Amino acid sequence: MAGGLLLGVAATTLLAAALPAHNPGSSFEDPPPDKIVIKVATVNGSGCPAGTAAVAVSGDNTAFTVTYSDYLAQAGGDSAPTAARKNCQLSLLVHVPAGFTYAIASADYRGFAALESGARGTQRASYYFQGSPNTEYRTHNFAGPYDDNWQATDETDWAQLVYAPCGVQRNFNINTELRVSAGSDPSKVSFMTMDSTDGDISTVYHLAWKECPEK
Repeated sequence: MAGGLLLGVAATTLLAAALPAHNPGSSFEDPPPDKIVIKVATVNGSGCPAGTAAVAVSGDNTAFTVTYSDYLAQAGGDSAPTAARKNCQLSLLVHVPAGFTYAIASADYRGFAALESGARGTQRASYYFQGSPNTEYRTHNFAGPYDDNWQATDETDWAQLVYAPCGVQRNFNINTELRVSAGSDPSKVSFMTMDSTDGDISTVYHLAWKECPEK
């Protein structure tokens, strides 16, 4: 299962599954003691029909997981033209304990791809805070023949992490996309999912923290 494509983040970018709790000599702090609360404000897109996406926050406030159950793009055979591209935009309401702000430090995506010879699969994502002019994009390409789980991690330099504005409520937006093109034999179906063996995709976003300056 696997996967990951992280993607740019207007607010950051990613790093790997293991993040240090504290980075001496930097502005990063341990996660705040009070709970972070993340709620889905809106979910839109062909890859996440109503009721197929959910968000859960880890007990130590260092990560949150977005789970999908119907995110699949396919091409070839009798696939509908619209099935070749699927996307999902999540707008998240993030309540952060007073005195702290956060950035997305890394992301891990999981999925499976079955691509015929000549077929191509693409995963793309962008991340940005509401009202921010900065949006980063990350793209990962897969070429057929391919029949396996996929996994990828994008990361950014610590110094380039972009934090949510202190003292301001800004929705955090995550926009992901899957694209698949037919292979050399268009009668054969190629597909790509973001999911796990039980049909649910769990994408984990790891958080980095810093304290806001006192006013």
